[in-house]
Amino acid sequence: MRTVDPARHQARRRHIINAAAELFAAKGFERTTTAEICKAAGMSAGNLFHYFPNKRAIFHAVFESDEHDGATKAERLAAARTADDPWTALLDTVDLLAAPATEPLVPALVMEAMVQAYRDPELEALLSRDNEEEQSTIITLLHNAAAAGQIDPALDPDGTAAWVMALIAALYTSAATDPSFSPADQFPTLRLILHRFLRPNTHQEPER
Repeated sequence: MRTVDPARHQARRRHIINAAAELFAAKGFERTTTAEICKAAGMSAGNLFHYFPNKRAIFHAVFESDEHDGATKAERLAAARTADDPWTALLDTVDLLAAPATEPLVPALVMEAMVQAYRDPELEALLSRDNEEEQSTIITLLHNAAAAGQIDPALDPDGTAAWVMALIAALYTSAATDPSFSPADQFPTLRLILHRFLRPNTHQEPER
């Protein structure tokens, strides 16, 4: 019986995901065929199905990988929730959640995932878990920052977190629908909006 090399197996899965992601971003999930994924990945259908049972499993896998510089997004969010400086941790968390919008394929993939989630309960649950984890982290940081006197204590953390998440989401939708829109160019404006929205009685420039 042939022994599976875990590292090689993972690398092949990543190769398939990357090849498929380009197709999903360009054509959408429905119009991308398994044959096209096989061709892009340079392998037969039999070989492809050794790593994924079907096309939908590949699409899900695109949104399941969250490594960032050796740490997962979940680990970085957990660290932010216990940071000594919640204001800086809040800005860093916004950066973390907004950064993928600058990647060429991600905004289109996010838009396609939103479409597919309406007909795919498993994908909808996956995306909802991610969203809930992100929003709960923002809420915790807002609570902590208010307690530390770093933001306006009159703001409702739940409602404020929803607006922060909406601002981040706008980067993705704008990038997906407007070819001239550059999310990276908007990061300073996003930070300025957060600073003026959240900080108590100040019109100073954003602090980090």
